[in-house]
Amino acid sequence: MQIRQFQAQRMRAPRNFQPIENKPIAVEIGAGKGKHAVLFSQQQPKTTLYAIERTKEKYEAMQKQHQLTETPLLHPIHADAVPWITHALYPAQIEQFFILYPNPEPHNPAQRWLNMPFFEFILSRLQDNGQITLASNIPEYINEAEQQLKEIWQLPYEKQVIAPDSARTHFEVKYLERGELCQQLLIQKPAGYTTRFDDFQPLLGAVVA
Repeated sequence: MQIRQFQAQRMRAPRNFQPIENKPIAVEIGAGKGKHAVLFSQQQPKTTLYAIERTKEKYEAMQKQHQLTETPLLHPIHADAVPWITHALYPAQIEQFFILYPNPEPHNPAQRWLNMPFFEFILSRLQDNGQITLASNIPEYINEAEQQLKEIWQLPYEKQVIAPDSARTHFEVKYLERGELCQQLLIQKPAGYTTRFDDFQPLLGAVVA
């Protein structure tokens, strides 16, 4: 599969966009109602986590969860991940990305994360030796992602079966209760790995859509 280059300079900022500080952080893409975001922030209280959710109802549920917990370094973000990441994040800033149970896009495979041109931009934001955790209950999704890691992105990874008692997200709980096989890829960015966006700075002050 050939993947075209992501057109970062054409990406408009989300509404009410606020720039963030250039410091090491973690980012969760598609955070849903915030179950994993809150758990992570409780377990890693010194790590700043930006948890992005596009759907208003899920974002509001995450906000409520956040307000009920002492997690001052958790920042729920209501936005589409692609423009927010393009405008907010700096090169080699991110310690960890989490993409847990993304939409498998059965009718539009080009929109799966590792098939998107945007994945190269994500890699440019990741620190050397940083990690992306990609989880799914769909074996074909994981298998395709593995193939892309080998053939397109040429990145090392570890494939794991998720424990039956894991409960990071509401989807994970549901799938494991059904007895479904849940798997994850722990993707590493080696030191010296390069992308075409390594010098691309956030589009601060750009026109808001």
